[in-house]
Amino acid sequence: MDLDLSIALAGAAVGFTVGLTGMGGGALMTPLLVLVFGVQPLAAVSSDLVASMVMKPIGGGVHLRQGTVHRGVVTWLMLGSIPAAFSGVLLLKALGDDAGDVLEPLLGVALLVASAATVARTRLASRRGTTPLDVSHVAVRRAATVAVGVGGGVIVGLTSVGAGSLMIVLMLSLYPRLDAKALVGTDLVQAVPLVGAAALGHLLFGDVRLGITTSLLVGAVPAVYVGARLSSRADDRWIRPVLVAVLVASALKLLDVATVATAAAAVAAGAATVLARRPHDGAVPQELVPASGGVAER
Repeated sequence: MDLDLSIALAGAAVGFTVGLTGMGGGALMTPLLVLVFGVQPLAAVSSDLVASMVMKPIGGGVHLRQGTVHRGVVTWLMLGSIPAAFSGVLLLKALGDDAGDVLEPLLGVALLVASAATVARTRLASRRGTTPLDVSHVAVRRAATVAVGVGGGVIVGLTSVGAGSLMIVLMLSLYPRLDAKALVGTDLVQAVPLVGAAALGHLLFGDVRLGITTSLLVGAVPAVYVGARLSSRADDRWIRPVLVAVLVASALKLLDVATVATAAAAVAAGAATVLARRPHDGAVPQELVPASGGVAER
């Protein structure tokens, strides 16, 4: 089992991005493995999910200790996402030799959905101008939360994409009064069993390459930690548009779209993310909301 230095460096770059922005793990790593390193799609999804199973608990444990996790939301998401993620893997297994032909376009679609979810997440966050409630004061919408878990679980099981970017924007829509830390913390913790179920399915029925997984972890684990340490001080206003542009470009290449059209769409997606950050009319920018509530004076 040889260590691939180039894959380890790619894992470090993706891990740093995840630590810094809280998103982009499977959405970046899987297409990188397929498009840059020539890994077969099923092996890329399987290996990336097993690597994510190791990385996800790092951030989730931090948020649990800080009390920024809505345990009720996590519980109801798990009821839908765990069996759905395993079912997604079984569906891939049922496709047999046709899995590769189906998975590339499916990955492309999943990346486009993740890109749109990222822009929507940015826009929704910019519209929230009131001081959010404490985590424990937000009631759980049980049926809707289970439905989100089912949808997200199937997508993650099939493609490894969506555990972060897609799930968190759906939670933003369901729970607009949760603050940013609670949303990220809840998403990270719910992603642990979700990714674990999908990874277990791929270990049993998929095509996990231990060499690829080990190489990813060697680069990604320390980079996730460094990115997370910097995240409280770094401004992602430019990182997120670049991330969306890369996701769109990767998606369209997987869908065999012409290079010129791919480049134009990637630039447009990045610009849309920048525009989505503009404060909504009547919203109070986050930097003007002090811890005690109310609007701070300049």
